[in-house]
Amino acid sequence: MDTRTQLSRLGLFDAKVPRYTSYPTAPHFSNAVTPGHFASWIDAVPENGTVSLYLHVPFCRRLCWFCACRTQGTATLAPVEAYVETLKAELDLLKRHLPRGVKLSRLHWGGGTPTLLSPDLMRALIDKVHEVADFADNAEFSVEIDPNELDGERLDVLAAGGMNRASIGVQDFDEEIQQTIGRPQGYDVTREAVEMIRERGVHSLNADILYGLPHQTRSRITETVQKLLSFAPDRVALYGYAHVPWMAKRQQMIPSEALPTPSERLDLFDTARRLFVWDGYAEIGIDHFAAPDDGLAIAQKTGRLRRNFQGYTDDTSEVLIGLGASSISKFPQGYAQNAPSTGVYTGAIREGRFATAKGHAFSGEDTLRARMIEMLMCDFRIRSSELMRDHGISESALTAMFKRVNTAFEGLMEITEDGLFVPEEARPLTRMIARHFDAYDLSKAGHSSAV
Repeated sequence: MDTRTQLSRLGLFDAKVPRYTSYPTAPHFSNAVTPGHFASWIDAVPENGTVSLYLHVPFCRRLCWFCACRTQGTATLAPVEAYVETLKAELDLLKRHLPRGVKLSRLHWGGGTPTLLSPDLMRALIDKVHEVADFADNAEFSVEIDPNELDGERLDVLAAGGMNRASIGVQDFDEEIQQTIGRPQGYDVTREAVEMIRERGVHSLNADILYGLPHQTRSRITETVQKLLSFAPDRVALYGYAHVPWMAKRQQMIPSEALPTPSERLDLFDTARRLFVWDGYAEIGIDHFAAPDDGLAIAQKTGRLRRNFQGYTDDTSEVLIGLGASSISKFPQGYAQNAPSTGVYTGAIREGRFATAKGHAFSGEDTLRARMIEMLMCDFRIRSSELMRDHGISESALTAMFKRVNTAFEGLMEITEDGLFVPEEARPLTRMIARHFDAYDLSKAGHSSAV
């Protein structure tokens, strides 16, 4: 029996599983976590420690049809200006609670389209962040950039403010695919953006592309990857397009009959993966690639790779604070998410309180299972020694758990005295394997296909 037949029989092409950027996943958050919890968790950050900070800008000049993020279109800057004022007020609230001496290990602006902000708005937001906390040594300030919404003046402000990593969304360079997904973005426009970014001394470049798009073929994704490689990005995220028109209404504009089959999706991923590996990139987890000297590749080699809401990271901070509508924060105590509605979020901040709407406080085996799933997603192995040391679980209990999961996957994994290991041929099943370590109701957690 060939590997693909076995993967198919085990449900690879049919399963709907989470991406596990958190555990438990966001559908399990509840309103039991309040603004009071959020404030007390910030108060508990150690003095002189580090935190990561994420700022969410949920506005776009145009709404791409493929996108399932919570964003809103705007033809003017008026709502963006009002939103930035709210973000600044939220930063002031954070400053009141953040203990003395805390510094930023990471600052990330996401969206939406952060580069929609005018230079003056960018400068005001950067200045406000610096009022809250200074950058730690070797800190990273990254911004998600739409090449269609970029100019030299805005880049000057970002570079002067400390941006040292830029993240560009590409999706696909094929014109027919771009038209079908509502994201026209020519190669020349993207190349010019890359050149402007590097001219300003920002040498760390991330890029996102998608597989599983309508009309996508192996030859087309090959051409896209080769064009992308001409930019020599430091990191690439190769995400699978999730077609969920019942959740993201704008995806109804995309013809479902033009989508590749699940088996074809696997071919598309493998085609792109091989090209990145042939060009010298290290495979990072299930869907990232990094140049050998990039921080992700180094973190993988040294066992420090982590996973959060932005994907894979080499950030070692235990606290990620998300500000802005719908942003999610992670603390050692649990998760807290802001109200997704811009209006509700703005109303809370203007009343002088945090906008936390829901979350999850860790209890029971949450942190144990979260770490097991993170190990799988990052390293394709679960190390028993770390779990026994940090979570007090016995070797016999772990071994019994590993055997149950391995049986469900027809013995494809390896169980040794060191723990559980997923060999290369079984790695397409990683998210499905992780699901077997998930103790929550799986009917709430299935969001996207396993490939």
